[in-house]
Amino acid sequence: MQQYEKEFKQRIVRLHLEEGRTIRSLADEYGICHGSISNWIKLYRRECQINQETKEDYDLMTENRKLRKQLEEAKKENEFLKKA
Repeated sequence: MQQYEKEFKQRIVRLHLEEGRTIRSLADEYGICHGSISNWIKLYRRECQINQETKEDYDLMTENRKLRKQLEEAKKENEFLKKA
């Protein structure tokens, strides 16, 4: 069974939570089992419930993701208005 460094796992979880990457795309890109990534995410979310610092980090990631979505929507709307 493959052992992964803690930092690597955190980077994969961050890509999923912050950038919205799917578990499938991460598994394909990094050659990791889908179940492993799911477990890492589940463990991270559990840790957020007991560790305030981790929870704050999670909150920042989700806020960043929301802002990225809003920015993308604003860009699309802006392009639409430019064409009109």
